[in-house]
Amino acid sequence: MSRLLAPCLCYIGLSILAGCDDMVVQPKQTTYAPQVGPAATPADTVSFESSLPHAPALTLELLARGRERYHIFCAPCHSEVGDGRGMIVQRGFPAPPSLHNDEMRALVPQQLYDTISNGYGVMYSFADRIAPEDRWAIVAYVRALEHSQDAPPSELPLAQGVP
Repeated sequence: MSRLLAPCLCYIGLSILAGCDDMVVQPKQTTYAPQVGPAATPADTVSFESSLPHAPALTLELLARGRERYHIFCAPCHSEVGDGRGMIVQRGFPAPPSLHNDEMRALVPQQLYDTISNGYGVMYSFADRIAPEDRWAIVAYVRALEHSQDAPPSELPLAQGVP
């Protein structure tokens, strides 16, 4: 049996070595090397920075779209009011943070957008499910939702005109 084992191990070892390539000799951007300029960039390459969408102007239509998308994609975990006690959580999944705590309110809109796009912690990425414009609409709605839970009584529609 050992007569067969030695040639097999030798063959496997040679097969592995034959698959190795000299990874040191290849075109790549190295640390502290000059940045590759636009002249060296292929014509069909899309710049990541130029493709980043920016927050649209806040409108009632944007908030309505954000509300609709939030209720479809976010409410199952974050709940309809954003307290982190959605139906999925009630069924045993880990609770996300409340959207109404100080840490979440301190996030800039781009951070919320990036969280929807890339995921964070247990939350998976929604980049393939939610269009960039809809992600911004959700961010706008989340900000409105946060404000609604912390609005002073004088700003509430029902409280206006009441002494």
